[in-house]
Amino acid sequence: MGVEIKFSQSFFWLNSWILANIIQLGTQSFCDRFIDYRIDPGRRLYDQMVLAARSGVANIAEGTARHSTSIETEMRLLDVARGSIDEVQGDFFNYLLRQKVEVWAIGHPSRESLWQINLDPPHYSNSLLHDAAIHILTQKSKFDPWLECSDPGVVANAMLILCVRINRMLQSQLQGLLEQFKTNGGFTENMTRERMSARQQQAAEQNAPACPDCGKPMLRKMQRKGAFQGREFWGCSDYPNCRGTRPLG
Repeated sequence: MGVEIKFSQSFFWLNSWILANIIQLGTQSFCDRFIDYRIDPGRRLYDQMVLAARSGVANIAEGTARHSTSIETEMRLLDVARGSIDEVQGDFFNYLLRQKVEVWAIGHPSRESLWQINLDPPHYSNSLLHDAAIHILTQKSKFDPWLECSDPGVVANAMLILCVRINRMLQSQLQGLLEQFKTNGGFTENMTRERMSARQQQAAEQNAPACPDCGKPMLRKMQRKGAFQGREFWGCSDYPNCRGTRPLG
């Protein structure tokens, strides 16, 4: 597979990015309403929660935008996003423990309702940012009975569920990228293949002889150092895998 530089904002179509935005908005709303000076006099908890939620969105976007140039970078950034969401989840879990509020068990009606809510596929026009904003807010409204509830225990429990859901989404994305990497390789490997293909085409255009060692087309090269510096010769197009040479002429 060759190198292809694609549209870098494909993350707008990802459910994980949509849900990460909902988690960011939910975290901001929760902190604005319930994290005050009584439990966070230095505002450090507020900042940490909001920034961790932002990191989830940002790293999904940045990682996915690197898909066509580096699957390795995409996987690393998605894993950072997963870690940031885990941090948000931990803060909400700690809040429930601190307030001695029950954490919803499997089978709890609200937990099951939240788990069953599906995100709609986006349909964007040329006004991508405008349409994406509407889509995110529309999808968030499905969770608002819990996320905008006046009871902080309900909100925190709901946020735990959303964090678990997006974690599974990211795990699935990472597994898919790993399988793709196994099949197609990474950016460096594909760039090497592109370079070798260009070399072979160049050799064909030069009516080059075949390499005496491996039989592949050769390229005109120039000695860069040593006693014969500046002298031209034929070198194998598969260098450095093959070091076959022929004298020129």
